[in-house]
Amino acid sequence: MNDFNERNASNAGDEIDATRTFSEDLISTDSNALGSDDQNAVDSLPAGNALLIVRRGPNKGARFLLDADSISVGRHPNADIFLDDVTVSRRHSEITRLNGVFTIKDLVSLNGTYFQGERVETARFFDGAELQVGKYHFTFYASKKDS
Repeated sequence: MNDFNERNASNAGDEIDATRTFSEDLISTDSNALGSDDQNAVDSLPAGNALLIVRRGPNKGARFLLDADSISVGRHPNADIFLDDVTVSRRHSEITRLNGVFTIKDLVSLNGTYFQGERVETARFFDGAELQVGKYHFTFYASKKDS
């Protein structure tokens, strides 16, 4: 075996351990912790309303107020939540509110709607729920005044 292979063979375990440590550091950080502005927005939500905050993807940090009984989500310019990316269908999904309960319904989108990491046709939101539409990853926050 030449010198290069011997050096790399003896250090191979170190590289794996370093990679494992690095990935555990990433996992342990709380990427969903709210900044003070976002926390103030959530705290000031009127009863019966909710907020979607883009946590990853295009427009990271954008907030969408859920204050109507029916909210369209998609790439169509007339969508209530307009997501300008080719990974989003023109009429991708719909959020509905009934008696203070929010649900998401996929509208047979090409790339699907993901809730808590699972592709869904429909799902009921809860505080802190994760929603993915195309490249957009959202976190759902309900009004604290409803509790």
